[in-house]
Amino acid sequence: MPLSESLPSTDARVQRHSAAEANTRIRAAMLDRLRAYEQADPARISARLAELEREWDIERVLEANAASVALLGLALGATVDRRWFALPAVVAGFLLQHAVQGWCPPLPVFRRLGVRTAAEIHEEMTALKFLRGDFQSDQRTATTAAQKARMN
Repeated sequence: MPLSESLPSTDARVQRHSAAEANTRIRAAMLDRLRAYEQADPARISARLAELEREWDIERVLEANAASVALLGLALGATVDRRWFALPAVVAGFLLQHAVQGWCPPLPVFRRLGVRTAAEIHEEMTALKFLRGDFQSDQRTATTAAQKARMN
């Protein structure tokens, strides 16, 4: 079996390696937010979409965390004790593990804190755009095209 078939897909790997409770809580929070926007005016939905565009996904949080810890290890290794140079090596290993498997030691902590994947953020954005009516013209176009196809 090729290696690519034994590795989890990019979209599923973080959720697969997150606690079911964390996944459920993140999804429930999103659904609660969407319910709050069901009757909202388009300007309020647009403001929420702008917030979501600025939200950091789990990959960005993990990268910033790893870079910070690695830089700290380098600084401590250069100024305090050479043994601190092991810290950036360990962090690099964790980053590789996350890239391959979708798991690394800080992942469960960040997921419990509610940090979402890019796909989870995008799902909320798409639902809000639907609530705002962004896809109505697409639906009308599709309906008109289907009606024309039936006439021909």
